[in-house]
Amino acid sequence: MAPEKNNNKMPCWWIDLPETDYQKALDLQLAVVNAKTAGRLDADVILCVEHPRVFTLGRRGGRENLCVTDDFLVEKGVSVVPTDRGGNITYHGPGQLVAYPIIDLNRRRLKVVEFVSGLEQAMILTAGHWGIDAGTNPANRGVWLNGDKLGSVGITVRRGVSFHGLALNVNTDMEPFSWINPCGLDQVRMTSFERHLNAPVPIAEARQEMAAHLADVLGISLTTVSLEKLYAEIELGD
Repeated sequence: MAPEKNNNKMPCWWIDLPETDYQKALDLQLAVVNAKTAGRLDADVILCVEHPRVFTLGRRGGRENLCVTDDFLVEKGVSVVPTDRGGNITYHGPGQLVAYPIIDLNRRRLKVVEFVSGLEQAMILTAGHWGIDAGTNPANRGVWLNGDKLGSVGITVRRGVSFHGLALNVNTDMEPFSWINPCGLDQVRMTSFERHLNAPVPIAEARQEMAAHLADVLGISLTTVSLEKLYAEIELGD
């Protein structure tokens, strides 16, 4: 990354959301993207959230990597949502730290590849706060720990503005990952902070670490704002 290239004076808002339905969070992302591309919102935005249990499909599909029946998913209360992000099928659920950076990459002079690498680096640094020695894998995107996958990245860029983002397994229930081939990779085992440490970590602290490291690796200055302020700026009702 090269933060010195970026204009650190451009505003970037950090918004902590409560546990939020995936589709509702996606609709909010799209509303922010539309406001930015229409010139109604100057600030970049990073949404930080946890989701109820859901499988999401990427542009490359993923339903073929679902290893259980629709009836099973109904019984478990897990929905399946198609998206236009990069990648294949993945899982979101409580205890997983999800960040959606809605960033004007052109204005920040960030190339897509270095932006994605920055998201991976922020996850690695967040894990490092708890002494977890995570890293990248030259064969596959995301963040890895002893051959297991700890975090995933999948983004979309529309008119130079990024959305979707990263998912880092903090205290995540690992069982639903066994119902899919995660990210379309057969025989990949997922892991989490909690599994590695044999103890949960405070998710609020993980959010704070993620905010600090995203700001650092992307070369931006973050300001925490309320969801209500964002709604007002993008002219969206609750």
